[in-house]
Amino acid sequence: MNTDDNLKLFLETTGIQGFQHAAEGLSGMLGEQITPTRPATRMVPLVEIPNVLGGPEREAVGIYLQSEGDLVAQFVLVLPFEKACELVDLVIGEPVGTTKVLGSMERSALGEIGNITTGYFLNRVATIMHWDARPSPPAVIVDMVGAILNVVTATVAGISDEVLMLQGTFVRAGREVEVMFWIIPDANSLDMFKDARS
Repeated sequence: MNTDDNLKLFLETTGIQGFQHAAEGLSGMLGEQITPTRPATRMVPLVEIPNVLGGPEREAVGIYLQSEGDLVAQFVLVLPFEKACELVDLVIGEPVGTTKVLGSMERSALGEIGNITTGYFLNRVATIMHWDARPSPPAVIVDMVGAILNVVTATVAGISDEVLMLQGTFVRAGREVEVMFWIIPDANSLDMFKDARS
């Protein structure tokens, strides 16, 4: 296994643990057990991201945060629009299909989901790596997939040309919603990961 393969394996393993920890944070927020499935993980070229979500013009919701400190990266919890509505229903305990639009209350709920899950995710990664990592406040973006990706790539220079993608589900009382995390470390953070694995 070469260095790049080693790095990808390490990032994927760390990402899985982070995803599980994110579900713990969501459980604490709701006061009810949220069970995560084991997420599928893969490194995806940045330019291919829109196709993974059904094309650049598909409407989606991105809950966007940056991490600061030793780990500089961008995190996006991204869902197709209809799945974001289902996630709101799941969190507030409404029947599937109740939420049709994302008003201020629904966006606030999604922002808090992103804040909690990413915060717990980062905490787990920071513990593994012995790093300091702090999340920024969340921003909820409702737009086409291509536009969300443009916001992400325009925010920070020197980002990786690949995204670590985690795709799994959160399950509450037999109901489940599929979620997808994009994790885009900057070049310096990738080098730090490489140094940690050498």
